[in-house]
Amino acid sequence: MTTGIRIDRLCREMKKRGMAAVAMVPGPNFFYFTGLTLHRSERLTLALIRVDGRIAFFLPALERTQTENAPHKRFEVFTYSDSEGPDQALLKLAGKMDLQNRVLGIEFRGMWVGEERALQQAAGGISITPADELFMDLRMIKDDDELTAMRQAIRIAEAALSDTVGEMAAGQTEREIATRLQVALTRHGSDPLPFLPIVVAGPNAASPHALPGDRPIRAGDIVTIDCGASWGGYASDITRNVAVGEITEELEHIHSIVWQANGAGRAAVRPGIPAEDVDAATRAVIEEAGYGAYFTHRTGHGLGLDIHEPPYVVGGNRAPLRAGMTFTIEPGIYLPGLGGVRIEDDVVVTADGTETLTKFPRKLLRIAAS
Repeated sequence: MTTGIRIDRLCREMKKRGMAAVAMVPGPNFFYFTGLTLHRSERLTLALIRVDGRIAFFLPALERTQTENAPHKRFEVFTYSDSEGPDQALLKLAGKMDLQNRVLGIEFRGMWVGEERALQQAAGGISITPADELFMDLRMIKDDDELTAMRQAIRIAEAALSDTVGEMAAGQTEREIATRLQVALTRHGSDPLPFLPIVVAGPNAASPHALPGDRPIRAGDIVTIDCGASWGGYASDITRNVAVGEITEELEHIHSIVWQANGAGRAAVRPGIPAEDVDAATRAVIEEAGYGAYFTHRTGHGLGLDIHEPPYVVGGNRAPLRAGMTFTIEPGIYLPGLGGVRIEDDVVVTADGTETLTKFPRKLLRIAAS
């Protein structure tokens, strides 16, 4: 889908919501609607799109040449030098784009307070309103080009994960393995990583978002590895588990349960059902096995330009799934003092069901204890 089509859709939705314009800072929304990836810094940088389709870039003069790469050519550029500062140029933009006494949608979750206040000062009488839901409603449905980028990000992550597991050995620390994984992700072609890999073992794996430390992996551990790559701005996210030698019967058991829960969640996905039904499907398996209290997070989150975005696969989310939505299925069981297991896959809703994009084996991977 071209940026022109995206902007046309955005303008139609802005009109329905009574917004005269939207402003966004460098990041996923900026990229989605303009095709540009600009540096986020203390220097004020904005893209502004009016309801009539007019586009303005506001940026430091040193970044002006970046706009030459914009695929959409209908725009104006407002710049300022470091010595001038942004205030006068922002006043000019507000006047030229007729923002005074208008309703302006902004990224409440992405814009800094100082950026919002600068806009309010430049455009007298402006009314600020959140545009996050508007942006995400448009971004949630992925087109073929977006899915192609996500498939490539997944291939990169799976290749790096395979390399890393193949080089794992008892005695290596969580941090060593995580560092090797970062290098492998880059070697296989990832753009800047969407998040730093999680590699945690033994009792540390009982915390879903624990950070890799200096604990060596040892016999009897399950090592949880959560990683992702990016390609063309789009992210992947996958979690698998590695047994170091012989592990306890209970750890073997909870891995089997989580594997079943993952499969149940993926099988439940189809267009039209509420997102919470997928969460219920995974949770039912774990609760029936007696471990419901140890599944402490939602089943999944949307995936795309952001590593976490709507739709959220969680109880209470009655929003219906639609073809083109992409998200994770990642049930887990976490036993304090013993360890944890999470199996995470990336899926896309299709016209008649779902496709699992991640192909890496879900079985418990195994390495020698010595």
